[in-house]
Parts: sequence; C-alpha cells; structure tokens
Amino acid sequence: MASSTAAEAGAWKWAIRKRVWDALEADGVARAPRPAHHRIPNFDGAAAAADLLGRLEVFLNAQCVKVNPDSPQKQVRFLTLSGDKKLLTPQPRLTTEFFSVLDSQMIPTGCIPEASTPAGAAKYGRPLGLDEKIKVDLIVIGSVAVDPNSGARLGKGEGFAELEYGMLRYMGAIDDSTIIVTTVHDTQLVDDIPLEKLQVHDVPVDIICTPTQVIFTNTTTPKPQGIYWEKLSPEKLSQIRVLRELKARIEHETGTKLPCGPSVKLPQPQASKEEELEELNCL
Repeated sequence: MASSTAAEAGAWKWAIRKRVWDALEADGVARAPRPAHHRIPNFDGAAAAADLLGRLEVFLNAQCVKVNPDSPQKQVRFLTLSGDKKLLTPQPRLTTEFFSVLDSQMIPTGCIPEASTPAGAAKYGRPLGLDEKIKVDLIVIGSVAVDPNSGARLGKGEGFAELEYGMLRYMGAIDDSTIIVTTVHDTQLVDDIPLEKLQVHDVPVDIICTPTQVIFTNTTTPKPQGIYWEKLSPEKLSQIRVLRELKARIEHETGTKLPCGPSVKLPQPQASKEEELEELNCL
C-alpha cells in the first residue's frame, strides 16, 4: 500500500518529466546518450549553457564547485578544472564511492577533458570521506524540468541529487547561502510544478542557465536542511553503502535508532552495464 501511495503521489512529476523528454526528442535537440528518457538529458547547446554559467560572478569567485556527473554538465566540469578550481563530483548513483575531489594539479597535462568525464573523475580524483572538512562554494545540479518563476526543479526521479545535497549539509560543506545552479535547454523550462506538492527534501535552484539566457529565480522555497531519514526507503538505503555507514554511525553516536521511510519500488536504471560504457564513451 505504501509503495502504491508513493507512486500515486509522484505521478504528476512523471507526467512533467515525460512531457519534457518527449519534447526534447521531438524537437531534435536531444543528444547522446539517447534516448533522453529516464536521464538527466543531454541537449544541443549544453556547452553554450555551461559557458554562460562560466561567466557568472558566482562561478568566477568560487574556489570549490560541486557538479553532477551527467553528460550535459561535462563542460561545467571542464571549466571548473580549467579555471584552477576544486571539483567535487559524485560517483554515478553513489554505488561505488561517495564523492571524488579533483583539482588541476592532480591531473596530467592535457588530461582535463578526460578528467571531466565520470570515468576520468574516478581515475584522477581522490575519494572524499564523510569526516573531511571542505567548503563548497557553488553547486551545479542536473535537471529534467525547472520552473524559472519559482526555482522548483525535477530530476530524473532517483533522488540522488537530494541525497548528495543532504550529505553535504551533514558534513557542514554547504548551508542555506550556497548558490544552486542548473544548466538546461530552454525546452526544459516549465511553469506547472506545483510548489504545494514539493517535498521537504526537494532542492530548488537559484540560477538557471540555458543556451540562450541566464535566469535568476529569486526562489523563496526553503532548501533542505540535511538527510530526511524518514523519507529514505529501505530499497534506496540498500543501494548506497555510504548512506548505510552514515546511518549506523549516527545511531551509534546518539544511541537512537533513526526512522526509515516506506518501502517503494525503485525506478530501474536506464542503462545496462554495456550501455553505461557506451555512455561514458559519448561523454
């Protein structure tokens, strides 16, 4: 029953996601890896959107930038490393490691393009531990759909961006003042994300960069304050080792058992192992 209720509650999100994915494909702006569906979609002009972000004062002044590992943000990762900034990027789906930390001094000459891919980040980066003290100045997050009027955002439905944000809050690496940016195609701009249906862990964005414009959302939506264990299903917890370790640590330190969310049927990852390798080649 809980799984069914959760699915029904999120049906409106999947309707918006499908509409945007369909539009990207129909308009001919979706780029490899294809199809766009069930991904943070790559799009024509992703590099141009990244370049607009790269000219913003918040990016130029940032010393450490956290960037998602998806295809359309590859140029953001490249600009971060090329600008002698520290790059913090999660391992895809957080199933192997937690975050990788990279800076240009760690990367051989000419290898920044490779280091900007998920495989390259794992190769040239070093793992970030939960106890490490680090300050993240800017977060770049992938999106499927985003509302320029409110900053409300939808990801691909697996919840990893929210978990990554929550873990960084737990570590003290970010706070309410940390700016959140997304780069998307103009087709991904929507006006029908109902704010009253967003959940406490949903992450809003402050700035949207598309290939044609920069939008300051002036969002008033509260940012998540950490990990909401009562929203975290046993299935999601079983996927992510670092979350299990963190939960066990907190329970040991506090002597209190943390709550657990209802059981849910997780979305199936889009790519098989072979397709993931092909996707990395596309990057």
